[in-house]
Amino acid sequence: MNAGSGVEDLLPRVTADRLDTYEALLAALAEGEVWMLLWHGRPGDPDAQYGAVEVNGHGYAPCVTSEHELRASGWTRDYEVVSGRDIAAALYPDHWGLWLNPHAPGGGLGVPWLDLRRIAGGLDRLPAGPLRISEPSISADAFYEQLALHAQRTPVLRSLRRAWVQPALGPAYLVIGLDVDEPGERSAEAVRQMMRQALPAVPEGLAVGTVAMADAYDPVAMWLRANTRPFYDRDAPAGAVPPQHPGALRQHGYGYPRPY
Repeated sequence: MNAGSGVEDLLPRVTADRLDTYEALLAALAEGEVWMLLWHGRPGDPDAQYGAVEVNGHGYAPCVTSEHELRASGWTRDYEVVSGRDIAAALYPDHWGLWLNPHAPGGGLGVPWLDLRRIAGGLDRLPAGPLRISEPSISADAFYEQLALHAQRTPVLRSLRRAWVQPALGPAYLVIGLDVDEPGERSAEAVRQMMRQALPAVPEGLAVGTVAMADAYDPVAMWLRANTRPFYDRDAPAGAVPPQHPGALRQHGYGYPRPY
């Protein structure tokens, strides 16, 4: 299956106010294939390199979405056909996006690396951006107290942070940032147990998610590292972690590159 008809049907309909259409395009891209344009080398060569474009300081690898679009582009160098999910996994760790059909009228569309990360990891598992992230204003003191209490009994856990996340699509939710000594299944199970013990104190109707502070690519973890202090810190002297009051931190709209 190629990205072809699904992506090409959706591309002209993607606008800033139609995020549902953009999500449908990402889903079609995840299940399809793209024709990656090689600037140097041949497919499979160790020194082969994709093309590159830069928009507003962000790098993108150009591609086309079908054989028809390849012919229309006039591209005369080599290319390789790659699944959308595989190319997403290859590009996002280096903060590279994917530019669809740059030859098309209007210049095509750029998919930023954060959305490639979502394609690689599962669109249903990671929230749709751009995300609006801020300090929580909802009252959940009993939940925070239970988290801190059970964190003291979880030796692998170093600290806990919190954020309020509003995805581009879907309801807002509370995120707990988890900083552990050594990421791995043993630490993950210990943290899951801690969360299960504290969840009965969550206010009714409040959705809660978690994020690993060690995740260098997660926008919520990035925001937490840059903008917050822990509300629980294993290594801080007793009483040295003051509470953060709602609104003390600025709201933040995560900087996805704009589509062009």
